[in-house]
Amino acid sequence: MQVFDRTIKEILNNLLAAIEEHFDSDVIFYYGEIHPSYEKGFRDFIELLKEDEPKKDRLTIILNTSGGSAETVEKMVAIIRHHYQEVYFVVPDYAMSAGTIFCMSGDKIFMDYSSSLGPIDPQVFNGTMYVPALGYLDKVNELLEKARNNTITHAEFLILQNQDLAMLRSYEQARDLTISLLKKWLVNYKFKNWNKHKTTKPGTDVTPEEKEARAQDIADKLGDNKIWHSHGRMINIFTLKNVLRLEIEDYSNDKDFRLMIRNYNDLLSEFIVRNGYKVFLHNRKYF
Repeated sequence: MQVFDRTIKEILNNLLAAIEEHFDSDVIFYYGEIHPSYEKGFRDFIELLKEDEPKKDRLTIILNTSGGSAETVEKMVAIIRHHYQEVYFVVPDYAMSAGTIFCMSGDKIFMDYSSSLGPIDPQVFNGTMYVPALGYLDKVNELLEKARNNTITHAEFLILQNQDLAMLRSYEQARDLTISLLKKWLVNYKFKNWNKHKTTKPGTDVTPEEKEARAQDIADKLGDNKIWHSHGRMINIFTLKNVLRLEIEDYSNDKDFRLMIRNYNDLLSEFIVRNGYKVFLHNRKYF
């Protein structure tokens, strides 16, 4: 390793150690697409960390991703929850699509005013590349509605006629899986300590049915293209807290903590971009 890279590694490891101390947890950094080909590597990455003694029951994940496969997120969550009782997510920049779903499996989500999550439009492989599924489904539903109203044009009818029904069904399944995972994880993890109402009916007990209803509402809104209009729409902390009513740990005004996260995240992100890495993982035992 060259002197410059070795120096960067030492600095980053020291910054990571400070974050581990702050959270009293193991800490990992994940940058890049969430893809099925990374599942085994991620498993080994977590197992390597768990070899150390004393073992921690809490994991903090610093996440930067544009999204990817919901099925891979499900696999990664199963791996993490096998080893850790409590999981925190820190989003310094953005965690979009499948990254947003990933965050919903955490007990806490930490963001500041410049952080973003995204709509949960699942990414599906069309034979060439990953594409947002809901855009296809929305367009087909629009054409079907025109057909019902006898306003469909001949060109639009041909487009509808040429749709691959099996592919459309796979898109529907991807949408349903995304919503199912989001609801399950919110209820099991994010809402597990939500026992008393804070705003509506303050002080009264929160029922399991109310947790399910809140999770369904969040899933519906995050998956509604009519609200966000774009798969790449950045959803900031204000919208998450005030429109979706999702509890977020806001560190915008915690200067020391914000600098600690940014110093580590920004330096490592610049290192990744400079070297052209598409995916990069870091923990105290792996760089």
